[in-house]
Amino acid sequence: MPAILVDADACPVKEEIYKVAFRHEVPVTIVSNSPIRVPEHPLIGREVVSASFDAADDWIAERASVGTVVVTADILLADRCLKAGAVVIGSNGKPFTSSSIGGAIATRAIMADLRAGGDAIGGPPPFSKVDRSRFLSSLDEALVRLKRGS
Repeated sequence: MPAILVDADACPVKEEIYKVAFRHEVPVTIVSNSPIRVPEHPLIGREVVSASFDAADDWIAERASVGTVVVTADILLADRCLKAGAVVIGSNGKPFTSSSIGGAIATRAIMADLRAGGDAIGGPPPFSKVDRSRFLSSLDEALVRLKRGS
């Protein structure tokens, strides 16, 4: 049975996750460093981990496996979850794959070096309606694939 694990502290698509999960009757675990309000529903669980660095990432990575969809914007967590066999989707709806994660990690490292050198490079583009729509579609497609077993 598929399950969804959400790196929830900065996730802008929690409501969309609930909508898709309810439609597919798939359990969701919201993982965060502090309590986050979640719907009272038997499919929705909440796991509040310690505030230590990477506590939420570690909790998710330890439970990610084949049949799990992980929702995160964290590239290093995405890499860990992909290695465990999970399907990983960014909150913008773009899937992380074994063929795309290497480039994402390299870009992350380059951007960190530029920031460390004092370059003002800005951040990611603002979250948009297109991102929200792409996310809904990506999550739905991932769950359909997992349910079919392919």
